[in-house]
Amino acid sequence: MTDHVHDLRSVREATERLLTAVTKLDNAALAEESHLPGWTRGHILAHLARNADALVNVFEGRPMYESGAARDTDIERDAGRPLEEHLRDLRDSGARFLATTEPAQDWSRTVELRNGVTDLAANVPFRRLVEVELHHVDLNIGYELHDLPEEFTDREIAFLAARWSGRPEVPPVTLQAQPDAVWHTGGTEGTPVVLEGPTDELLGWLAGRGLRGAHLAVTAGDGLPELPPL
Repeated sequence: MTDHVHDLRSVREATERLLTAVTKLDNAALAEESHLPGWTRGHILAHLARNADALVNVFEGRPMYESGAARDTDIERDAGRPLEEHLRDLRDSGARFLATTEPAQDWSRTVELRNGVTDLAANVPFRRLVEVELHHVDLNIGYELHDLPEEFTDREIAFLAARWSGRPEVPPVTLQAQPDAVWHTGGTEGTPVVLEGPTDELLGWLAGRGLRGAHLAVTAGDGLPELPPL
């Protein structure tokens, strides 16, 4: 069962790690490319701030974003700001998100996210943690997939494996971490594939990050499958 209190504590810790790292940058570094195609580091920071506000909307029963176009416009508007503005916005928006989780509430209720996706309120803190941790990696400032906390990596692999489960365009895939952790994903059609490697490489393949599985061993099947975009 999801422990939202534990996850909120992890969000606080991950946010502090991110802020500490970003504080060492300068305005020129924010304008440089991130690991995400078409996005600078400033785009990622703007997205993280607006995502925190969007999750406040979720907890308060409003649409997560006014629209997809409005979400993109807000990110573009904020991406080019100076470092100090980004830092202030990240701190303030993160604090607003955490403050929204403090009042007594029904954590078992269903909430609506983007594009009609629904989830339990108790799972939203982990979703925020995913945003903070993976986008910290995306910033391309020295925080890599292998630096992610082990507990987070294992949970995110399980989450993404469930996301790709039953997808007909993905063959049956067994993910074998060294030495003994196993996950299953994909559909039921096609030649079964077995991928072996460390958890950070498995996460990179599932999340479309890093070398996207280039260092995984394909020990059965027809090669490394291509996943749809997240």
